[in-house]
Amino acid sequence: MASPVTPPRGMRDLLPADKAHREHVLGLIRGVYRAHGFDEIETPVMEDSSRLHAGLGGDNEKLAYAVMKRALTVDDLQAAERPLDLADLGLRFDLTVPLARFYASNRAKLPGVFRSIQIAPVWRAERPQKGRYRQFVQCDIDIIGEPGVLAEIELITATSEALEALGLRGCSIRLNDRRLLTSWLDAHDVPESLHPRALIILDKLDKIGVSGVAAELASMGLVHVNSMLAFMELSQGDGDDSWAMLESEAWSSSQAAADLRAIRAAVGPRARLVFDPFLVRGMGYYTGPIFEVAHPELGYSLGGGGRYDGMIGRFLGAEVPATGFSLGFERLIDLVPPAPSTGEGDAALLHEKGVDPARLMALKSLLIEQGVRVRLAAKPKNLRGALDQLAADGFGRFAIVGSDAPAHPDALDWRPLERSA
Repeated sequence: MASPVTPPRGMRDLLPADKAHREHVLGLIRGVYRAHGFDEIETPVMEDSSRLHAGLGGDNEKLAYAVMKRALTVDDLQAAERPLDLADLGLRFDLTVPLARFYASNRAKLPGVFRSIQIAPVWRAERPQKGRYRQFVQCDIDIIGEPGVLAEIELITATSEALEALGLRGCSIRLNDRRLLTSWLDAHDVPESLHPRALIILDKLDKIGVSGVAAELASMGLVHVNSMLAFMELSQGDGDDSWAMLESEAWSSSQAAADLRAIRAAVGPRARLVFDPFLVRGMGYYTGPIFEVAHPELGYSLGGGGRYDGMIGRFLGAEVPATGFSLGFERLIDLVPPAPSTGEGDAALLHEKGVDPARLMALKSLLIEQGVRVRLAAKPKNLRGALDQLAADGFGRFAIVGSDAPAHPDALDWRPLERSA
């Protein structure tokens, strides 16, 4: 029996209708971002392995696909102490690390404040499940070179308008700042060496609840878990109530709190902002404000991002401020209904046997000159099924072309295409 001919696990083929839907949604997103002054770039699908495993990508580095070196010998295989010793390249697991490398490579050709769009596939060795794939598209906008919160304000506003253009109502954007989290841990005498582990635990708050987080923090031997627990319980508010948390004694006078207030004031009614003091986001490179898109009917975020001022400096040797917002396209696409067909004028020419190919191509060329999308198809015995398929593919009319067909398409007997019930 023949083996099934399917894509690799976690990857998909896209049928024409699916591809058209995705391009429609991507077009809406691109249109909003370009209106906000962002320019689209493209980076290679592979980067140096050392760059992808430089400690900037958090747990995603463990999911990166490695590309083996060319012409490896038996001695190379035996000398390797770990699998990565056999790789010099890897598939990108996100678009932020490639962007940082891109900016470092092309800084002299870019404006002082650079606003970029990257919409492209990335790869992670995930365990495939509904809504999670090994190859998926990310939609990123980033601002490099702007040190103040104007960058975050632009990103949040543009992203909110993109969601609105997609017809996604009721979304909110959760905000926090990594500096607030660090100061909160310091205030509870969490040693700096334990900060990364504590943040990983706090990031589980929406999955295991306050009591579960408190138990894991206690297992670290921390001495102020009870006061941490009380504060976490207070943090479970929403909307305007959540912003009162920002006035706590530990945070109210901090620059991070001032930045979040400024973002909220400037964004105003353009987006619903919720302060979430225990929003962490997993990437280790975040240095300031962080944010996620929440939808009232979903238990997962639709996108997120934050400020990563230290990343580009690793490539340039000089600090460059940067912040970005990424939409999870594969999660968005299922929420956006397909656009109604606009192919009323698109035409199909169903040709009978024996029709002169030169005559067919002449008719097709004349239609294309008129701006019409044209498909040639042999007239089948089952005409109804063929017409249904053409209608499903977005064609709005058809004509049957016989050996006595006229020389001009306007003289053909055109009939509308309608899908049967």
